Amino acid sequence: MTLEEVVGCNITDKKMDTVSQALEELLVAAQRQDCLTVGVYESAKLMNVDPDCVVLCVLATDEEDQDDIALQIHFTLLQAFCCDNDINILRVSGLRRLAQVLGEPTTVDNSEPRDFHCIIVTNPQCQPLKCQALMDVGNYCEESRCKNQWIPYLSLEER
Repeated sequence: MTLEEVVGCNITDKKMDTVSQALEELLVAAQRQDCLTVGVYESAKLMNVDPDCVVLCVLATDEEDQDDIALQIHFTLLQAFCCDNDINILRVSGLRRLAQVLGEPTTVDNSEPRDFHCIIVTNPQCQPLKCQALMDVGNYCEESRCKNQWIPYLSLEER
C-alpha cells in the first residue's frame, strides 16, 4: 500500500466537499446577481448567442436520467460546445440538492418545475461576477483537465 492510497482518499474526499460547497455558493451568488440560466434549451440558446460570457456549465443528472437518450444527446452537444469554446464544465448528481440550493419551492402550485439538468453561470463584461467560489470551481476544473479528466464529476449531497 502506498502513501497516496492511505492518505489520498481522505484528501480527495475533502477536496470534493470543498468544491461542492464552492459550487453551491457560486450558484447562489450568480442567482442573486442574475448571472444564472437554468434549463437545457435556455442554456443552449444563451451559449449560441454569447458564448464569451459563459464561465461555467453545470450538467446535472440522477440515476433515473441515465437512460434518457435525448438528454444524453443534449449533454454531448453541450459538452462539445463548451470544450470548443474553453468553457468550464462540471457533471453533477443531485438534482434535488440543486433545487434546494436555488430555492425551488418543494410544493408545486400547478406550475412546471424548472429544468435543473443544465445550469449556466455567466460573467457579464460590464459587471463581472467576483467571488472566491468561482475561482475555486474554475481551479478544480483546470486541475481535472491536467489529470486528463476533461469533464469533472461532483456528487451533491442532500442536507
